Amino acid sequence: MLDIKALRNSFEAYRQQHAFSQAPQRLYEPVEYIMSSSGKRLRPVLVLMGGALFKGDMAYSLPVAMAVEIFHNFSLVHDDIMDEAPLRRGRPAVHTKYGLNTGILSGDVMLIYAYQFLSKGGKTAKEVADLLDVFNTVAIEVCEGQQFDVDFESRNDVTISEYINMIELKTAALVGGSLQMGGITAGAPPEAQHQLRDFGRNIGIAFQLQDDILDTFGDPEKVGKRVGGDILQNKKTFLILKALELAEGETYKTLHHLMTTNPEDEDSKVRTVTQILRELSIPAWAEQQKQQYQDRAFSALDALEAPKQGKQQLQALAEQLLVRES
Repeated sequence: MLDIKALRNSFEAYRQQHAFSQAPQRLYEPVEYIMSSSGKRLRPVLVLMGGALFKGDMAYSLPVAMAVEIFHNFSLVHDDIMDEAPLRRGRPAVHTKYGLNTGILSGDVMLIYAYQFLSKGGKTAKEVADLLDVFNTVAIEVCEGQQFDVDFESRNDVTISEYINMIELKTAALVGGSLQMGGITAGAPPEAQHQLRDFGRNIGIAFQLQDDILDTFGDPEKVGKRVGGDILQNKKTFLILKALELAEGETYKTLHHLMTTNPEDEDSKVRTVTQILRELSIPAWAEQQKQQYQDRAFSALDALEAPKQGKQQLQALAEQLLVRES
């Protein structure tokens, strides 16, 4: 049985053993600052689950889990700089706390350390090469997804398929890659690796769609933040794209106007846009879209030849992520 809490604790112990406390302090303190913040540790846990599912040795999966978590946080450091975001996980972002130049350089060294840890994850030269191949592919996809996301800010012709592709690259690719790399450390056969990847990618897409749904329709007390943030930032989420596709006449004009301007009355904007989405039955449609990707994920998991109990744990983790209210 895959004990998720135990896997998370094992990773946290490993991370603390490899804390970034060396000199120069101005380079490594920001790295430790973001690595020690209270994230979900989803991706490293998935690496460990992918390895444990095929009875792999954690001596090899833990360095890969560390590589994935370092890379994920590196991408957050640079994303926050690009977005000029002052906060991350409720605390000052790295560039806010330590300065722009330090944020760039600390992010750079994180990427290099990710490769260093990754190289410790294979028992053979072929496994190391396979890990590098998957990691490089995922890293490139994450960068491509980020660029698409930036490009969409200045485009008014984004399609739903383009949006889904963007979140698959930016978010889901690393989720799927984490499971696949975990499988590689345990010597899982290629077909099983691909099934782990497909399960993770589809769960990753559904996870991001759930985020979009919660940002607009969630309970503020459960979400832990003001709802409607995407609306206020004029983000072209799949909810808005579908609404613009369905809306007609004055409804379309109102929605288009509100999603291309920044009126002073923010609360009124959120209320009006949300009401239009409800009138167009967007919440029900959005849940159907999320369910489609969840079904694809579970189909890939069903086809995976692995211990039933471990597969059930993976499915339980996925369901926990997708029915969350925050």
